[in-house]
Amino acid sequence: MIAENIEKIAEIFPNCVSEALDKDGRLVRSIDFDRLRQMLSYDVEQSGESYEFNWVGKKQAIDDANKPIQKTLRPSREESINWDSTENLYLEGDNLDILKLLQESYLEQVKVIYIDPPYNTGNDFIYKDDFSRNAAEYEKAAARMDEEGNRLFRNTDSSGRFHSDWCSMIYSRLLLARNLLRNDGVIFISIDDNELANLKKICDEIFGPKNFVANMIWQSTAGSNTGTDIVTVTENILIYTKNRNDVIFDGNVVNDERYSLSDEYEEERGRYALDKLDRRRVAGHYSDALNYPIRMPDGTMRYPGGGSEKSSEGWNYLWSRTKVEWGIVNGYIEFKKKNGQWSVYNKRYSKVDNEGNPVERSVPFRNLITSDQCNTAQGTSELRSLFGFRPFDFPKPSGLIRHLLLTAARRDKEALIMDFFSGSASTAQAVMQMNSEDGGKRRFIMVQLPEETLPDSEAYKNGYKNICEIGKDRIRKAGAKIKESSPGCKDLDTGFRVFRLSDSNMADVYYSADMYDQSMLAELESNIKPDRRDIDLLFGCLLEWGLPLTMPYISEEIDGYTVHTYNNGDLIACFEEDVPDSVIRTIAARRPLRAVFCDGSFADSAAKINVEEIFKLSAPDTRVKVI
Repeated sequence: MIAENIEKIAEIFPNCVSEALDKDGRLVRSIDFDRLRQMLSYDVEQSGESYEFNWVGKKQAIDDANKPIQKTLRPSREESINWDSTENLYLEGDNLDILKLLQESYLEQVKVIYIDPPYNTGNDFIYKDDFSRNAAEYEKAAARMDEEGNRLFRNTDSSGRFHSDWCSMIYSRLLLARNLLRNDGVIFISIDDNELANLKKICDEIFGPKNFVANMIWQSTAGSNTGTDIVTVTENILIYTKNRNDVIFDGNVVNDERYSLSDEYEEERGRYALDKLDRRRVAGHYSDALNYPIRMPDGTMRYPGGGSEKSSEGWNYLWSRTKVEWGIVNGYIEFKKKNGQWSVYNKRYSKVDNEGNPVERSVPFRNLITSDQCNTAQGTSELRSLFGFRPFDFPKPSGLIRHLLLTAARRDKEALIMDFFSGSASTAQAVMQMNSEDGGKRRFIMVQLPEETLPDSEAYKNGYKNICEIGKDRIRKAGAKIKESSPGCKDLDTGFRVFRLSDSNMADVYYSADMYDQSMLAELESNIKPDRRDIDLLFGCLLEWGLPLTMPYISEEIDGYTVHTYNNGDLIACFEEDVPDSVIRTIAARRPLRAVFCDGSFADSAAKINVEEIFKLSAPDTRVKVI
C-alpha cells in the first residue's frame, strides 16, 4: 500500500518523490514531506538529506509558483484579428503571472507545449522574479524595464548566481506549465549545451524521470563559428510527457512512392509493395509449425528457403498455413518465378494491413533532425520574406516546430498548442501551416513578455518597439500568406485575440477602517477601477471562473441595460448600476450556469438579497456572484 500511495503522489507531484535511507540503511523511494508541504502551503523549511538537484533560490522558485497574484488579462480588441470567430490567443506579459491566470481556464487542456527559453549564454535577457539584493545593488545590475515595469537583466557568467538565477526562472514556470498539459500532453524544450544538464534534472523532478522521452538533437546549421577546438553545430530539444502511459507518438507518414505496384484492389487497398514471405530464423525464433510447403502455380511444392523439401537451416514462412490460404483467395499472396525458381511474396498495401483492416503506414520519428530538413538560416529567411528585413535574432524556423508537432499532434486535429516563450511567434505559424495542409482546427496560445527592442536594431528602426509587436505582425503576415497559397482553406483560422497582463480590475484598499475619513467617501462609490470597461470585467470573471477566453459572446440591451451572454449561457453578466428586477428576472429565466453583477448593481443590501431569491425560484442551479 505504501508503494502504491507513493506512486499516486508521484503522478501529482513528481518533484516530491526522492530517495532516502531507511532505518536499516537501505536506499528506498520516499516522499519529501517538506517539499510536499511546501507545494501545498508557504514558509516550510527544508531539512534532512535526500537525492535531489538543489541550488540557491530553489525554495523561492517554488514559492513564486505558488503565490497568488492580484492581476488579470485585459482584452485588446483593436489589435486582434477576427476577434469574434478566432480560437487563438496572443497574451502579452510576464509568462509566470499569465501561467498562473490560466490555471483554471486551461487546466489539463493543452496537448503540446513548445518553448524556446533563454539559453543562459550570458548575452540574453532573463526576467528575474525575485531580486534578493538591496536597492543599491539592484540598480547596479544591468537591468532594463519592460512596458509593465518588470525588470529584465542580462545574466552574465560573472554573476555568483549565474546558473541559480536561470534554474529558478525556468523551474517555477515548468511547475505551472505541467498543470496545463493534458494527461496525454507533451512538452518540447529547446536548449543548448549551457544548461542542458540542469534542465534535464529539473524536468526529471517536475515531470518525473519515467516521463522522459528523448533528447532530440537538431543540427541547426551545417557549419558554425561556435567553438574553437570542436565546432558546435547542434542544439537540443528535451521531450517529456505528462503521463508516458497515455501518450502515443505519431509516426512519419511513409512516402507513397514506396508503394509502386497496382492491382484490381487499388481503389480499396491502395497501391502495394512486395515482401518475401519466408525468412531464415535462428535459435528460439524458429518454429517447426511454420516450416511447411506451399503449392506453386505449376503444381510443385515449395518449402520456406526455396527447396522442394523441408530445410534444416531454420527457414520459416511468416504466415501460418491458414493465413496463406486466406491470402491466396483474397489476393494478398503473389508468386514469382525467376531462373526456374519460385518465390512467394505477400502484398503490403498502403491503405490496409495484411488482414484487410484500414491502416496508416508510418515509421517512428528519429531523435535527430538534420540541417537539410530545417536550419537556422530558414528561420531568418522566413522572417525576411514576411517583413522585408530581419526583425528578430535567431528565430526558430517554423519547419522545426512543425516537425515536432507532427510527432505529437498530427492525428489530433483539434489540439491546443502553447508557447510561453513565443518570441517571433514561429509556433503560431507552424500551427497555421499544419492546419492548412490537413484541414485541422488546431489552436494556439502564444505568451510573450513585451521586451523592448534595442534602439539600434532593425526592428526598432522599422517601428517595432517591442517583441510582442513583432510576434503579432508575424502572425498577421504569415496567416495572410498561408491563406494566399492555400485557396482551398477558406475556414483556416489565422486570427487571434490579444490580451495584456494588467493589475486587478478591482480598486485597491490600502487603509484600515479607522484610517478613513469623510473626504474619502467619494472615492469609495465603486470598487471597480474607473478605467475598466465592461469587457475587462467580463473576461476577468471568465478567468476567475475557469472559462476559456475564446468562446463567442453577445452584448444586448434589456430594458435599457447592457447584458453580456458568454457561450450561450455559460455566463451572463450585467455590470450596470441599479439594475431593476425586470432585467434580473429576464437573466434568471434564461437559466445560465453562472450570473455576475457588480456591487453597484444594487441600491442596498435588500436589493441584493432579492436577487438571490429571484434566482432561487427561477434558476436554482445558477451560481450567482457579485463583484
